[in-house]
Amino acid sequence: LSSDLEHPAGGYKKIFESCDELAEPIPAHVSGKIPAWLTGSLLRVGPGLFEIGDEPFYHIFDGQALIHKFDLKDGHVTYYRRFIRTDAYVRAMTEKRIVITEFGTAAYPDPCKNIFSRFFTYFQGIEVTDNCLVNIYPIGEDFYACTETNYITKVDPDTLETIKKVDLCNYLSVNGVTAHPHTEPDGTVYNIGNCFGKNMSLAYNIVKIPPPQDDKSDPIEKSKVLVQFPSSERFKPSYVHSFGMTENYFVFVETPVKINLLKFLTSWSIRGTNYMDCFESNDKMGTWFHLATKNPGEYIDHKFRTSAFNLFHHINCYEDQGFIVVDLCTWKGHDFVYNYLYLANVRQNWDEVKKAAMRAPQPEVRRYVLPLDIHREEQGKNLVSLPYTTATAVMCSDGSVWLEPEVLFSGPRQAFEFPQINYKKYCGKNYTFAYGLGLNHFVPDRICKLNVKSKETWIWQEPDAYPSEPLFVQSPDAKDEDDGVLLSIVVKPGVTQRPAFLLILNATDLTEIARAEVDVMIPVTLHGIKSQ
Repeated sequence: LSSDLEHPAGGYKKIFESCDELAEPIPAHVSGKIPAWLTGSLLRVGPGLFEIGDEPFYHIFDGQALIHKFDLKDGHVTYYRRFIRTDAYVRAMTEKRIVITEFGTAAYPDPCKNIFSRFFTYFQGIEVTDNCLVNIYPIGEDFYACTETNYITKVDPDTLETIKKVDLCNYLSVNGVTAHPHTEPDGTVYNIGNCFGKNMSLAYNIVKIPPPQDDKSDPIEKSKVLVQFPSSERFKPSYVHSFGMTENYFVFVETPVKINLLKFLTSWSIRGTNYMDCFESNDKMGTWFHLATKNPGEYIDHKFRTSAFNLFHHINCYEDQGFIVVDLCTWKGHDFVYNYLYLANVRQNWDEVKKAAMRAPQPEVRRYVLPLDIHREEQGKNLVSLPYTTATAVMCSDGSVWLEPEVLFSGPRQAFEFPQINYKKYCGKNYTFAYGLGLNHFVPDRICKLNVKSKETWIWQEPDAYPSEPLFVQSPDAKDEDDGVLLSIVVKPGVTQRPAFLLILNATDLTEIARAEVDVMIPVTLHGIKSQ
């Protein structure tokens, strides 16, 4: 799964450049043959505007949200994109400056205001961003773009128009939720976010949004908290980007990357503070795994512990013979990976990019196994009896269970990230294949497939081509788990004509089926969805 490619030309810098939205969809030039059954839209979001006038955004997660759509119909393809009309975007466009503080960029008070009105602006509290550049997902019959705050934005999947901003705090006790909800076949949506629990101490809530309603009412209005996980530190929640769900359990991994809430609340009134300033690492706690049952939602008070790692993406997890198998894209240690994702870092020349990646936490795909049946008397013994894994779980004298992983893939500075599976059929179930974006010193330069059972790997790669997260679409007559295609937006900045394309790969062996090229550059996209 590792990449031998070097990128001395630095073409990857182009995916971090601003672009214009399109007035109307443009036709794509198709080579190869798109399967007749493959229709509908690929919707993706990411940053599309990296500065406002002469004010730059500093972090990869700061650029203003741009929604992209490739439409597939009768073998023809069109491409369209629009900026999402968030408050952050509209106000920035109106005032021609950064108005709302983003992840790694602080907004400053309006220089035209006098000192008194500036002073009062500080004490109106935190204005949280609604810049929904991370993912897009369905709730009921609707589609929402999201970041990781309490705001999600309803968008029209056909016209890409912005419909409305929704504040989840109006319906749920959460400070924000992740951009990686889980969805059941009936349309029920689950997510996780931190909240203030008993005695003002922190906790994490799993929330449940019901499926589409018969009376056509908004499911968000009927959302509720299902179960609560405790926090390892009273005022410092861990950063949570995703969580795991099996048929009967939720899996929450509490990492040592913390948000210092007191700093967050107090620093906001101090000029120049942003979200990134409020992160810190706890170098003593390692990583904690938590479990809860799904129905009814109840916390299971087992203390699973392991060494420190960063975690952004769960691949999948499932139950097997009294164990829960959890597959993760980890980054070793407690140093926060996002510290290496400032735009100044990812836009450096190739040799400098490589040096920075040498200092950063190292990526590793890992499998952890959590035993459900724990007996105190089995101290020092490996509790994992599954025959196909080397992962261990050992009871310690203090009653905690120490986990050691099985490594599914590891290559120096070579990450298997943005993982995808055949979600509709295998989410929460024993599965074989994971697909991912290969990061070479943080530069996305290949699409990967991993057999999590045999560790066999496949890759798609072309020189100076920069793909995005591959989405799996199952073929209608599928017999095997990997019968289907992968969809990825690829950018080739070095070519003079049609520098970006939708790539369609055979998911079985990662051979190319077709590509649909467009005559515009496409900046980096983070996550997305295939809609009908």
